[in-house]
Amino acid sequence: MSQLLLIRHGQATPFEADTDQLSPLGEAQARVVGRALRAEGLAVTHVLHGPLVRQRRTALIAAEGSGWPAPRQDARLAEYDGDGLLRHLAPLLAAQDADFARLAQRYEAEKTGEQRNKHLQAVLEPLTAAYLRGELRHPELEPWADFRTRVRAALGEVLRLSGATVLAFTSGGVIGSVVAGVLDAPPETALSLNWRIKNASITRLTYGGGRISLNTFNETAHLPADLRSWR
Repeated sequence: MSQLLLIRHGQATPFEADTDQLSPLGEAQARVVGRALRAEGLAVTHVLHGPLVRQRRTALIAAEGSGWPAPRQDARLAEYDGDGLLRHLAPLLAAQDADFARLAQRYEAEKTGEQRNKHLQAVLEPLTAAYLRGELRHPELEPWADFRTRVRAALGEVLRLSGATVLAFTSGGVIGSVVAGVLDAPPETALSLNWRIKNASITRLTYGGGRISLNTFNETAHLPADLRSWR
């Protein structure tokens, strides 16, 4: 049987001007997940990462001194554009939904406060749900259906690798989409899973003979308590 390990990137910088960087915590998480994977003695055959800085840096830090094959970029492992949703789609939804408009206003007012993660999550959940259903569109944003199709294409290519152990450093939306597909769950399940996936967590799948199975989801035992984060 072959193995696919989906590793979420380390903590990024969602509240900074440049949201696509690893925070110091994210870099520490990347080092720890790399050490944990090396300690398992996995016979890694492929290391993949998405094109985002936070994905690539997590892969490169984790792979330092590992002897694994050189990490290779696969653009299909990029996350959906969360910044674009907030920038382009949140105003559209706010114009349609007074309750959402209040949530968006509260988030803007609390952007620098201690509860900013809470208020951002309150905005993201209804916004991404509307995006997934195709109710909100913008010419500069990839539709969810296209996102899902490219993730499936990337997975399909991995599944053609026989006798492989593949590490894929990516993001929560990609991982949620893969797992929902493996479980034959409704598309909305991808988002429900996404919200639970912690930084530098590991999700393991095995495949072969035309079958793919989920072994573990969102492993964080390799991370000490002070290195665990959702965002």
